[in-house]
Amino acid sequence: MIGRGRASIVSSSVAVALIVLLGQACSRIAPLDTIVRGGAGPPTLVLLHGYGSSAEQWLPFTATIRWPAHGRFVFPQAPEAGPAGGRAWWPLDLYDHLAPGTGLPDLSATSPEGLPAAAMRVAALLTRIRSEVGGPVVLGGFSQGAMVASEIAFRTTTPLDALVLLSPTTVSEAAWASGYASRRTLPIFMAHGRQDRVLSFAVADRWRRSLQDAGLSVTWHAFDGNHEMPAEVVEALNEFLSGAVGK
Repeated sequence: MIGRGRASIVSSSVAVALIVLLGQACSRIAPLDTIVRGGAGPPTLVLLHGYGSSAEQWLPFTATIRWPAHGRFVFPQAPEAGPAGGRAWWPLDLYDHLAPGTGLPDLSATSPEGLPAAAMRVAALLTRIRSEVGGPVVLGGFSQGAMVASEIAFRTTTPLDALVLLSPTTVSEAAWASGYASRRTLPIFMAHGRQDRVLSFAVADRWRRSLQDAGLSVTWHAFDGNHEMPAEVVEALNEFLSGAVGK
């Protein structure tokens, strides 16, 4: 009994030390610049832009995405310089990963060096939102932003109320799969264009099936379009959000 008591004290001390260290690590993460629109929240919809884009590109969608009047939109700015004056979550060269016979990249077996750091910074933002504003918090992203959102969803325990993946693809797929079981109650929206000439529709559709096979609830919207977010996707997203967070 004495031995168990000492072990319990040591275990508790270690747990407290880890919590303190994690808190210190989060406090050292440089906060992301963000654009905030809407009400004071909650709920909060956090959307991550794609490679070479910027947080400003989300602003027109505040007029078309139906979100409660008291809710907030939060658009983080990626920390890296990207092409054509845009921003990037990490340097990305799709041409290094072209799949034979398709002319499109397959990143599912890759582990981008900059992805964990990008995900950590967004996760720190989500933690602050949850602490200062409260929930629900919905996380989404387009293209590279969807990769960051997926890294958070499937490789961290960051609380999320829904996940939105727009024109996504997989990276670190085997590692992500290890986190599927813990997210079986997480509603997921996925949309992808059948004529996408940047990220493969077939890879996204295969990933969607693997998520559903693992027991996750996925609302899938395939559309006849390219690497984009047309009006029909916004309408489908609006229907999903109304079910996920209500009015």
